[in-house]
Amino acid sequence: MKSLRHQLLLMLLGGMALVIAVAAALAFHRTRNEANELFDYQLRQLALSVVNQTFIPGRSSLRTTAGFDFVIQVWDPDGVQLYYSHPHRVLPAQVQLGYAIAATSEGDWRTYAVTVPGKVIQIAQPMRTRDRLALNTAWRTTVPLLIALPLLLLGAWWVIGRALRPLEALRREVAARTPDALAPLPNLAPDEVQPLIDETNRLLGRLGDALASQRAFTANAAHELRTPLAALQLQLASLERAPDDASRTAAISELKAGLARAGHVLNQLLTLARHEAASDHELLMLAPIVTDVLAEQAPLAIAAGLDLGAAEIDADIRVSGDADALRSLIANLVGNAIRYTPRGGRIDVALRRTEAGGEARAQLSVADSGPGIPAAEREQVFERFYRRPGSTGVGSGLGLAIVRAVADAHRGSVTLSDSALGGLNAVVTLPMQ
Repeated sequence: MKSLRHQLLLMLLGGMALVIAVAAALAFHRTRNEANELFDYQLRQLALSVVNQTFIPGRSSLRTTAGFDFVIQVWDPDGVQLYYSHPHRVLPAQVQLGYAIAATSEGDWRTYAVTVPGKVIQIAQPMRTRDRLALNTAWRTTVPLLIALPLLLLGAWWVIGRALRPLEALRREVAARTPDALAPLPNLAPDEVQPLIDETNRLLGRLGDALASQRAFTANAAHELRTPLAALQLQLASLERAPDDASRTAAISELKAGLARAGHVLNQLLTLARHEAASDHELLMLAPIVTDVLAEQAPLAIAAGLDLGAAEIDADIRVSGDADALRSLIANLVGNAIRYTPRGGRIDVALRRTEAGGEARAQLSVADSGPGIPAAEREQVFERFYRRPGSTGVGSGLGLAIVRAVADAHRGSVTLSDSALGGLNAVVTLPMQ
């Protein structure tokens, strides 16, 4: 993209040059016309000045000198020439009253003829003389405008440079920053640029939050993975020191459980990273995704002795989203319910249409008859790696963090409340298409 300074200079200076050129042309044309009108007035005045002169045929009653540009001819009513100021010049013998242009072998002449009692008077002037004088007059009028043009251009260049100086200061401020310097930009720019600075500062704020979140995520991930890896090392050492087959079998079982936990943590970390990144959304029917997840989770529910079913599924609900991300959201909610609901419990999944603020929304709910989550902890469980005190199993503390990340990426929300079954009711609301 071209420089803003260059664009402003080009448009402003080009416009000024065009305006001055047009003004100069108009002034030149008008001054030339006014000069010609003045010369015509002189012809008429000169003709009237000799009205009272007496002319005798064959004699010259007026004296003319060298450099006198006018030619005076006088005739009597019978057409006899009484006076000719420049006999060496050839002008038509025919007289046209008023103003006229006479073409001769010496060029065009501007003539003025008037009839008075007893004679006809004609005054003639060479057009080249008139044109030269008119051009000189017009040129003297135009020169100041042409002299002013470079001065105006220089002034415009200085004004634009001064007006853009705050942007240059802002550029230096940004260029001098290090990658981790995300403090808001100072208010150095004009009001027209301030909205851009405000949006940039908001973006810097979001980047700061994202970097802080990533640093915390990395630290937590390192801490969370360090524990299962240390446990794996201990279990491997136990396996090596096992004195008999029974001890070896037990150590192998513990090692498998540790590997399962580490693998689960890694998979959840990858899932969370993938769903936090930008993804392409498409128009989706949500019901098939819900039923597919229920079919996948059904064997786990049966093995745990749970009643997993769909309380209500609206087959016409469509949303704009990423199918894999939404599948992961539903799988985490159903998987959490299966993990924490005691044997013999019940899990109901529902997908229905709701209205919020005059807008249709899709509502997915997963209700269970498990122990639930106290209200004081319901916001904490969305934090990464957070596990409730006394939690067992291979949970990583990332399931609900993934659910919230996917909901946020789809402009939705997730809330936790008490269910009618006595346990937890997790509700995800998404905008419908």
